Amino acid sequence: MKMKLAVILAGALLCAVPFAISQDAATADKTQDKDQKTSTGNPVKKVAKATAKDTEKGAKVAAKDTEKGAKVAGKDTEKAADKTGEATEKAAKATGHATKVAAKDTAKGAETAGKDTEKGAKVAGKDTEKAAKKTGSVVKKGAEETGHEVKKGAEKTADAVK
Repeated sequence: MKMKLAVILAGALLCAVPFAISQDAATADKTQDKDQKTSTGNPVKKVAKATAKDTEKGAKVAAKDTEKGAKVAGKDTEKAADKTGEATEKAAKATGHATKVAAKDTAKGAETAGKDTEKGAKVAGKDTEKAAKKTGSVVKKGAEETGHEVKKGAEKTADAVK
């Protein structure tokens, strides 16, 4: 890299030296009248002016292109932001709707479960009541039968003692 730079600088120096010498030769020749202008101007100045103009034009074109690019990028970014905002808003609405639907379904399910539980409790209560009545009558019958047998046994014992 350094070698390439050195070669370029050496080439530029070799080109600049003849221009510098020719400039000195033109100024050394004072045989022309002061009112006469030379038809050949300073070539280095001409080249420098042309280069300056070209550079200025290039800079203006580059600035315009950069400005256009920035405007386009700005518009694209704005459009993308708008689309992102709209998508986010739609997603939020959809989520809100889904949440409402889920809440309604949950409320309906809880209400149905409550009713089913209440019905089940009533049925279980009735079944328990029936079972208790049956158990009570069986116990009562057993007690009566046991009471009769005890009474009979007591009468037999009383008769035996007499």
